[in-house]
Amino acid sequence: MLTIGEFSQLTHLSVRTLRRYHEATLLEPAVVDESTGYRYYGVDQIPAAQVIHRLRELDVPLNDVRRILRTPDPEVRATLVADHLQRLEDELDRTRSAVVSLRRLLRPEPAPLDVELRAEPARTVAAVEGVVGHHEVESWFAGAVAELDAAVGPAAAGPLGGTYDNALFQQERGHALLYLPTAAPPRTGRVHPADLPPVELAVTTHVGEHDGVEVTYGQLGTWVVENAMSVAGPVRERYLVGPRDTPDSAAWRTEIGWPVFRVG
Repeated sequence: MLTIGEFSQLTHLSVRTLRRYHEATLLEPAVVDESTGYRYYGVDQIPAAQVIHRLRELDVPLNDVRRILRTPDPEVRATLVADHLQRLEDELDRTRSAVVSLRRLLRPEPAPLDVELRAEPARTVAAVEGVVGHHEVESWFAGAVAELDAAVGPAAAGPLGGTYDNALFQQERGHALLYLPTAAPPRTGRVHPADLPPVELAVTTHVGEHDGVEVTYGQLGTWVVENAMSVAGPVRERYLVGPRDTPDSAAWRTEIGWPVFRVG
């Protein structure tokens, strides 16, 4: 048997932490001396203590750690750990996106925005559309791209594009449409022909990864206001160069089109 101090040295868990895990019925001593209250641990408890140590380093909540340790099925344990790791990765993505945006926002002198006024004609495209929540956009986007690529393939007559209703930004849920231009839009699965109406756009290009694109949106919106333009309808994006073309995020180019018309 090992004293709590010896067990602490072997597992790199402090005595205080071991006592807390005992109280939480997470890692109970093999023996507790009834007269002294001293805790004693077995060497066979070292692996469990090490697992707890690593899980807590990953900020797995105590209740989840308890479930992982008490689940006999290794596949269920793996799923529980994988679910938490996915939550961590999502949090890292959000942190990374915020850092990218802040770096752009805190530049002493923002790069001047190059804006073009463009008239887009009506066109019929191959599209996937739906009403999606703000936090669902990424997974919805990935699925829609896969379906469009499979349905249109080399018959695409231009880059991937999308339209996004204002409600998606204002109420965090709204209509989104992803499309590929093609001479003969197919109808298969969720892919179907869709008509894009003609529109006047104020257009700029976001350079690099999509994290921080809201900064470019803000700059374009400022330009629209300062040039006496008025917003009318969903914004449009065209993915001129993206992950489908190159893994080099510095080379990515996303065109943002803000529907406008001149006031007066």
